[in-house]
Amino acid sequence: MSTKPTIQINHKYPSVADLRARAQKKIPKFAFEYLDGGCNEDVNLAKNTAEIREVELMPYYMDKHQHSDMTTQLFGHTYDAPFGIAPVGLQGLMWPNAPEILAKAAFSHNIPFVLSTVTTSSIERIAEITEGRAWFQLYHPAENRLRDDMLKRAEATGYPVLVLLCDVPTFGFRPRDIRNGLSMPPRMSLKNILQIMGKPHWALETLKHGQPNFEVLKPYMPKNLDLRQLGKFMDQTFSGRLNEEKIAPIRDMWKGKIVLKGVANESDTEKAIKLGLDGIIVSNHGGRQLDAGESTIRPLTRIAEKYGDQITVMMDSGIRSGPDVARTIASGAHFTFMGRSFMYGVAALGKQGGNHTISLLKQELQQVMEQICCEKVSDLPRHLISKT
Repeated sequence: MSTKPTIQINHKYPSVADLRARAQKKIPKFAFEYLDGGCNEDVNLAKNTAEIREVELMPYYMDKHQHSDMTTQLFGHTYDAPFGIAPVGLQGLMWPNAPEILAKAAFSHNIPFVLSTVTTSSIERIAEITEGRAWFQLYHPAENRLRDDMLKRAEATGYPVLVLLCDVPTFGFRPRDIRNGLSMPPRMSLKNILQIMGKPHWALETLKHGQPNFEVLKPYMPKNLDLRQLGKFMDQTFSGRLNEEKIAPIRDMWKGKIVLKGVANESDTEKAIKLGLDGIIVSNHGGRQLDAGESTIRPLTRIAEKYGDQITVMMDSGIRSGPDVARTIASGAHFTFMGRSFMYGVAALGKQGGNHTISLLKQELQQVMEQICCEKVSDLPRHLISKT
């Protein structure tokens, strides 16, 4: 059973910005830039957070107010806060054993952890850590054989929610990753090796835990692939686009809840409702796929207003703090997810990073709710100041 965490916040790092600065000093440049960067010119990366922070909340100081309660009902489970840990690929590259650190922290704090198909821990290991409470995010494979087997593994180990990713029909164009050799196929240059030598803690932890691998995909990968062969395998494995015809058999196959992640407009929301899906995550992949698109808060507001009573509407991308969570929920989201904030925490503080970051975000959100005299998360929209 989960026990309440006892680790306190490290007061040297009282904000996600502090964690980001510390992470940049702790891990090799190629790993930090993979975590921190967007695509093309990083326009949408910056716009995501900036436009969330244009949202303003109204305090009602003279209201009778006893206590602010962050607990949130979602898909039949009561979570301790209205945010979860978003799926992130290659987590073990940024900090060794990161998926397990974050999954343990999420379970301890009673928030959802979403495992990515392309991260560095297995379906089975994360299910064990979270006692079957984690969610699984599927990159739709080109072959139905792989799809079916991954879904069977997730179902057998108790995952209650399946997240289908729809916003990666092609891999994003990320200049930093290309320069650093983290495109497909990846390569390890002398420059990268020198960066590793300059980060001894990261290097020792990597040596201890071993080179990160795509553990979810490991059963399907030929053994002893060199880097070029790995690139070819990944390209062939994820060459399929997601559409209504591919989602329909998954809905028939999967007995739990299904969420469509990467929704950016009303049309795709209507298709999700038509397909009988349980929720959507309005997302632009953290600004890593389409630099010319909208920030997430804009479509979130429209979609929640029009469809919030027909499907559970959630959001990720650009949310970095407790106040950002409050702003997003006030704008219509039922629940939120963050990726980079938690990865900064783990890269900065290692094993303590997950508990620290979740505790920090909870304290920030609690303070906002107390300050504006908001008793329940569901009351946050009442505090939204509408722009004329």
